Amino acid sequence: MSNQQNFTEGKILGPLLKFAIPVLLALFLQSLYGAVDLMIVGKFAEPADVSGVSTGSQIMMTLTNLVSSLSMGMTVFLGQKIGERKASEGGKIVANGIMLFLSTGLFLTAFISLFAGNLASIMNAPEEAYGLTVSYIRICGAGAVVIISYNLIGSIFRGLGDSVTPLVTVLIACACNIIGDLTLVAGFKMGTKGAAIATVAAQLISVVISLLLISKKELPFKLDRFCFKLNKEIIKKIVFIGAPVALQDLLVGISFLVILAIVNSLGVIASAGVGVAEKVCAFIMLIPSAFAQSMSAFVSQNRGAGKYDRAFKGLRYVIGVSFIFAVLMFYNAFFHGDLLSGIFAKDAEVVAASWDYLKAYAIDCLFTCFLFCFIGFFNGMEYTRFVMAQGIVGAFLVRIPVSYIMSKQEPVSLFHIGLATPCATVTQIIMCFICLFVLKRKLRGKISK
Repeated sequence: MSNQQNFTEGKILGPLLKFAIPVLLALFLQSLYGAVDLMIVGKFAEPADVSGVSTGSQIMMTLTNLVSSLSMGMTVFLGQKIGERKASEGGKIVANGIMLFLSTGLFLTAFISLFAGNLASIMNAPEEAYGLTVSYIRICGAGAVVIISYNLIGSIFRGLGDSVTPLVTVLIACACNIIGDLTLVAGFKMGTKGAAIATVAAQLISVVISLLLISKKELPFKLDRFCFKLNKEIIKKIVFIGAPVALQDLLVGISFLVILAIVNSLGVIASAGVGVAEKVCAFIMLIPSAFAQSMSAFVSQNRGAGKYDRAFKGLRYVIGVSFIFAVLMFYNAFFHGDLLSGIFAKDAEVVAASWDYLKAYAIDCLFTCFLFCFIGFFNGMEYTRFVMAQGIVGAFLVRIPVSYIMSKQEPVSLFHIGLATPCATVTQIIMCFICLFVLKRKLRGKISK
C-alpha cells in the first residue's frame, strides 16, 4: 500500500516528518471541525449559545476521547505486528477492535441520552445556557456510534503507518460540518441545536464515504467475515495497551471539566471566554499533538523490530522540531491572543476573557512540546501504565488543586486559574525524564549512548 510507512529502516527524521505532516493536517482539520461550530455560533448567535456549545462540546470531547484513547491499543498493537513482519495478523486485530468499539459506542449512546441533564448540572452550566447545553449533549450522544466509528478509522490506519487516509476522512467531515453549520446555524438560526446536528451528520457522511474509499484500498491483510470472530486474547491485548491511556485521558479530561465547572460558576461571559480559549488552544497545540501520534506509530514499529536506538533518536529529533514551533505559538498566543479569540467570538467581553485565559496556555506551549512527544514515545514503548500515572498526578495533584486555589484569590483572574495547566505539565515532564532514565538503564546494551 503506497501510503504505508516502514519506520524500521533508513533515515529517521525525513520519514517521521513525512508521516507527521498528514497527521498535522488531519489534526488541523479536526480542530477546525470543532472550531467551526463555535465560530459560526459566536458570529450568528448569543453568548448563551456559545457557552452551551463550549460546555457541551467539552463534555463530548472527554467522552469520545476516552474511546479514541482506548483505540491507541489497536494502533500500537498493529504497529508492533508491522515491525515484527506479521502484518497478516492485522485482520483479526482490526475486526476485534471494531466489535469492541462499536459495543462501547452503543453503551455511550444510552448513557449520554439518559444523563445529559446530569452532566450539564455537574458542569455548573450557567442558567441561561443550561437547556442549550443539554440539547447539544443529547444530540451528539445520539450519534456516539458514528463519532466513534469516525475516530476508529484514523486509529487503524495510523497503526499501519498510513497517515493520509485519516486526513481524507477528516477533510470530508470538516467540509460537511462547515456546510451544515452555515445552513442550520447561520441560515435557519438553530443555534446550539443546529451545531450539534451538523456535527453528527458530517461525521456520518464521512464514515460512509471513507468506508467506500477504504474498500478499494489494498490492505496488507485480509478483513473478511471470518476475522469477525471474538478473540479474547486480542481484545485483552488491545485493552491492556489502550486502557491506561484511555483512563489517563479520561481523568485529564475530567480535570479540565472541573476547571470549566469552576469557571462556569463565574458567569456566562467567563464560561464563553474559556470555551473560545479552548478552541484557540486546540490550534496552538497542533504541532506537539501531531508528533505525539507520529511517535506512537514510529516507536511501536521499532520496538517490534527490536531497534530501540532508532526509537530514542526519533524522540530527540521530534522534540527539537516541536520546540521551534512552540516558541512561535507562545508569542502569538500570549501577545496576540485577542486577535485569535476574535476569530471565534464577536462579543468584546468574551474576547477579553478568552485572551486572559489563553495567556496561561501560551506558557504551556513551551512545555507541551516535550510532554506530548514523551507521551507518544512511552505509548509506543507500551509504557501506557506510566502514561496513565503521570497524567493522573498532573490532573489531580496539580491542575485541579491549583485552579481551585486560584479561583478563590481576589480579584479572580482567568489567567491565574489557567496557570494550573503549565504547572501540571512541568510536573509531568519531570516524571517523564525520570522514567526515560530508568528505561535507558533497563535497555542498556541495546541502545547507543
